Amino acid sequence: MAINGVAGAGDVDVDVDASAPPPPLHLVMFPWLAFGHLIPFLELAKRLAARGHAAVTFLATPRNASRLAALPPELAAYVRVVSLPLPVVDGLPEGAESTADVPPEKVELLKKAFDGLAAPFAAFLADACAAGDREGRPDPFSRRPDWVVVDFAHGWLPPIADEHRVACAFFSIYSAAALAFLGPKAAHDAHPRTEPEDFMSPPPWITFPSTIAFRRHEAAWVAAAAYRPNASGVSDIDRMWHLHQRCHLIVYRSCPDVEGAQLCGLLDELYHKPVVPAGLLLPPDAAGDDDDGHRPDLMRWLDDQPARSVVYVALGTEAPLTPDNVRELALGLELAGARFLWALRDAGERLPEGYEARVAGRGVVEAGWVPQVRVLAHAAVGAFLTHCGWGSTVESLRFGGLPLVMLPFIADQGLIARAMVDRGLGVEVARDDDGDGSFRGEDVAAAVRRVMAEEEGKVFARNAREMQEALGDGERQDRYVDELSERLRRRRSLS
Repeated sequence: MAINGVAGAGDVDVDVDASAPPPPLHLVMFPWLAFGHLIPFLELAKRLAARGHAAVTFLATPRNASRLAALPPELAAYVRVVSLPLPVVDGLPEGAESTADVPPEKVELLKKAFDGLAAPFAAFLADACAAGDREGRPDPFSRRPDWVVVDFAHGWLPPIADEHRVACAFFSIYSAAALAFLGPKAAHDAHPRTEPEDFMSPPPWITFPSTIAFRRHEAAWVAAAAYRPNASGVSDIDRMWHLHQRCHLIVYRSCPDVEGAQLCGLLDELYHKPVVPAGLLLPPDAAGDDDDGHRPDLMRWLDDQPARSVVYVALGTEAPLTPDNVRELALGLELAGARFLWALRDAGERLPEGYEARVAGRGVVEAGWVPQVRVLAHAAVGAFLTHCGWGSTVESLRFGGLPLVMLPFIADQGLIARAMVDRGLGVEVARDDDGDGSFRGEDVAAAVRRVMAEEEGKVFARNAREMQEALGDGERQDRYVDELSERLRRRRSLS
C-alpha cells in the first residue's frame, strides 16, 4: 500500500479558555492484533480516563474485545469498546483475530486482514465526527474525536484521520532503544540498511557510546521479517515509516528511569517531532493484576521454597522455540542445579523423556496459564529467565526487582537485552553468534549460575532492586501520563 502526503494536514492548535477547565479529550485508540499491544493500549486508556483527562473509544475486533479484562466500574462511563469485524482472508484460520490464534508464519495474513479494516474504520470515524458536529453533546463520546492513537501496523490510517481533521499519534509499545535503533525514514535514506550486517552495530545517528545492536541471527530475522514486504504487500518498517511521517506525536511505553536520559533525549531530535514517554503503564501492585485464585497450586509450591531460590522461566507466547531450543533449555535448567518454575506451552510434547521425573522436587514445568506478575513478585523468586519482551522485562524489574538471565529471539528483544546488560541488570545466555544463534544446555546453566550462585549475581540483584525502587515511584509514573495528556490537549481537532 503506497501512502503519499505530508504531516500536519489536519491539525489545528486551539487556545483553551483558562477560566474554565477544558472538556475531556475524546481519544480513539486502535491497537494491533496482539495482546502484547492490546493490553498496554488499554492500560493507557484507563490511566487517561481515571485521571479525568479523556474519554476513550477503544477499537478492537469482536473476539479480541471479548477477551479483554473487564473495565473497573468507575471507568465504564469513560472507556467504551467498539468492535470492527476482521475481514476474511484466504489461509487465515476461522476465528483467528490475534497473533495468539495463529502460528508465526501466518501473522503476515493477519496483517493482510488488518489492512481490510481501513474502510470500516473510515466509516466509524466519519460517523463519530458527524455526530460530534451536531448540536448538543450530552456525554464525552458525543464529541468529535480529538485524536486517533494508533499502533505500528496502521500505515493506511493517517490520511483517513487527516480527511476528518483529527490529529494522529503513534503509540509504540516498544522500548526507546528500539525507536532509536530503527530511526525514521530520513535517517535510513541517509544511511541505508538492507543486509544483516547493517544491523550488527549501532546506527550512525546514535552518536554516544552504545552496544545497542543485533547479533547476527537476530539481524537476519530483522532484515527478513521487518524490512521486506510480507503477504500484506507492505513491510513492517514501511508501515512504521508512514506513521512516523504523518503522525503529529510519537508516544512510547518507557521512561528515562529505565533506559536513561541520554537515549530517551535523542528521540525528539531524531524524529523531528515530539516523542513523549508514557511511563511503563503497569498496575500499581501485583495484586492489581492477575488473580492467583486460578492457580493456588503454583503459589503454594512457591510458598514452600526458600527466599530468592527459584528461577522463573518464561519466553512469551510468540518466541519461535524449536525442539532443539526446548531440549537445550531443559538440559541447562537441570545442570544449573537451581530451583525453577518454567512456563512452557505444550510442555508434555516437547520435553526430553523422563525430564519432569528427574527434576521433581526442585523444578516445575507448567503448560497452563501462569499468573506472571504474582510469580515475579513472590519472595521465593530470585531471577527471571526471559526472552526480553518489553512487557515482561519491565514487569520483572517493577514487581520483582529481579536480575535477568536473557535469551532473546525476535523483534526488539536483542536490543532490550543489550540495554539491560549495559545497566548491570543481568547476563545473556551465550549463543553461536557466528551461525544460527543456537545455544547449548551448558550455556544456559552457566548464565543461571552467574546470576543465582556466583558473586557477580549479588551485584545484578542489587542493581535490580535499585531499579525497582525507582520504578515504584507512582507519582513519577503518573506525571508521564499527565504530561502526555497536556501534549494532547495543546493540539486538538476542530470541526
